[in-house]
Amino acid sequence: MAGSTSADHGRARGRASRFDAAFNAHYLKVLAFAIRRTESRVEAEDVAAETFAVAWRRRDAIPDPPMPWLNAVALRVIANHRRSSRRRAHRDQRFASESVPHSRDPAEIVESRDEIAAALASLTEQQREALRLVAWEGLDHRTAASVVGCSPATFRVRLHRARRALGKHLRLSGHSADEPPVVPTPCRAAEETK
Repeated sequence: MAGSTSADHGRARGRASRFDAAFNAHYLKVLAFAIRRTESRVEAEDVAAETFAVAWRRRDAIPDPPMPWLNAVALRVIANHRRSSRRRAHRDQRFASESVPHSRDPAEIVESRDEIAAALASLTEQQREALRLVAWEGLDHRTAASVVGCSPATFRVRLHRARRALGKHLRLSGHSADEPPVVPTPCRAAEETK
């Protein structure tokens, strides 16, 4: 490489070592973050790999501490995956409707869900993400706000509305405010990050 100096090589090594440090310290945390937001372990691994591919390409931009930034990147990767899935599903549905029509079995239509899953499903994605960042990731309001790209005050409002909507749905399904909280079982990847 013509014109490169030892200083250029030193900067390149410094950027690479910053990426290596972020990858070694936070890969399992990003994977656990993705597992809690995706349908399968394979999809979560893809999200973690894409997150660190972005981190490699933008290694000069990796902040200190890197986790909120990595979580924000992972959320964008997950959103891209969901958009792709919706496009695929829409395309598949369009193709299926053009083929021989058939009636669906009612058992396929009705899915059994417990009340908490139904309550969470009734929330907007923004509300679910606010709850997940605080309850599952254990982030404080300021850090969670930086992950989703809003101010801490805006995040507090989102979280308050999410909790209120979740509580309302649970009360409608027969739960009371004095019931002991349900503590979710942590997934294996989340335990590995501790």
